[in-house]
Amino acid sequence: MTSVRPILIKGGRVIDPSQGIDRIADVVIADGKILGVDGGIELEDSEVIDATEMVVCPGFIDLHTHLREPGFEYKETIATGTAAAARGGFTTVCAMPNTSPVMDSRSIVDFVLTKAVEEGVVRVLPIGAVTKGSKGKELAEMGELAEAGVIGFSDDGHPVSDDNIMRQALSYASSLGLPIINHAEVKSLSGGGMMNEGWVATRLGLKGIPTSAEDIMVARDIELAYLTGGHVHIAHASTARSVDLVRRAKDKGINVTCEVTPHHLTLTDEAVMGYLSTDGPFDTLTEAAYDTATKVAPPLRSRGDMEIMVDALTEGVIDVIATDHAPHGTVDKQTTYEDADNGISNLETALGSVMVLVHADAIPLPVIIEKLTAGPADFLGRTDLGTLRAGSEADVTIIDPNAEWVVEPSEFASKGKNTPLAGATLKGQVVATVFEGRVVYQHSEGFV
Repeated sequence: MTSVRPILIKGGRVIDPSQGIDRIADVVIADGKILGVDGGIELEDSEVIDATEMVVCPGFIDLHTHLREPGFEYKETIATGTAAAARGGFTTVCAMPNTSPVMDSRSIVDFVLTKAVEEGVVRVLPIGAVTKGSKGKELAEMGELAEAGVIGFSDDGHPVSDDNIMRQALSYASSLGLPIINHAEVKSLSGGGMMNEGWVATRLGLKGIPTSAEDIMVARDIELAYLTGGHVHIAHASTARSVDLVRRAKDKGINVTCEVTPHHLTLTDEAVMGYLSTDGPFDTLTEAAYDTATKVAPPLRSRGDMEIMVDALTEGVIDVIATDHAPHGTVDKQTTYEDADNGISNLETALGSVMVLVHADAIPLPVIIEKLTAGPADFLGRTDLGTLRAGSEADVTIIDPNAEWVVEPSEFASKGKNTPLAGATLKGQVVATVFEGRVVYQHSEGFV
């Protein structure tokens, strides 16, 4: 790394859950590392960032990002996806393997890592496929993938349906010290479904997906983790029953962790009717009804499920907030609800989305930050990430918690403009992102 000027971030509210810090302080960065957190620091020949009335925290880590490259560059590239991540305050993203070809071999992992160094704006950590081609029939060369640098294994988007394959995967991954990240869905129950099963689906005439499609798979994976001693991570949990199963498994000492997305924390299936808030009554359809940007897997659930997600996050049952950033091209979404691809492009709106909960006093801000920083760093086993501890990587996110802004998808750095939040006003915005001691994003020219 070439030498850059030291950075002094002055006078912000520093929140670092990894160290239990929540106070007004300065953060000092030099040579790509954190020098320390203190008050009234003066540093010669430094780039000074005035963070008064801002929140300063470790750079966010996303455990669940679809960067699409190689193979689907019309949806996203490593360059555009990491630029979107920087705008969202993320300094590390974990790339899912459902590329083309699938990330099931060292050569594809090497390609992604090389591209990330050459064209990426932030750190990219690859996730290897569980099975060859993510077809669920034969285990991928997991040892080879681990040597190549993957941080776990997933066939995300394609649940590992075969019980014995999942058992073998957990056993093998356990010997490598890595987790299996499974998309919890029983396809025989969800097949053909387009949204959450319930009164909204009935009202709209769309085939529903029962919560049991997720719950049964979560129960199976937990039992197999108990059997094998392996680590299973529940991707994008969305149902009350799933959370209860994870809670009980943790109480029994089973090695299970869990993530939730911003949209499952803040949106319900009523969004498919065109209602982004949870304020009723929902007796008519709006012009935004049937917006395919609301189609996601797992689907947006009921208000009761959403409220349980919020409670479980605060309680600590849910370990991580992960975006499941799923960018799509225009043709993938501008079609019928039935034919539209699943997914929301949300790296750039993740913070603003969950800040709704902070401003509603539903979740304290330090909890949100913990689930975006120290929580995922602990999952990765990385003591140098998700922290402002002296000597750690100089990854820092600066937030204006009270800034109001309007979501304009046309201005996204991501190629994916597919968001149900288009036109919505959010409160809470990333104003600068520092990666390895360099400012890689600033909201306005005058800020830094």
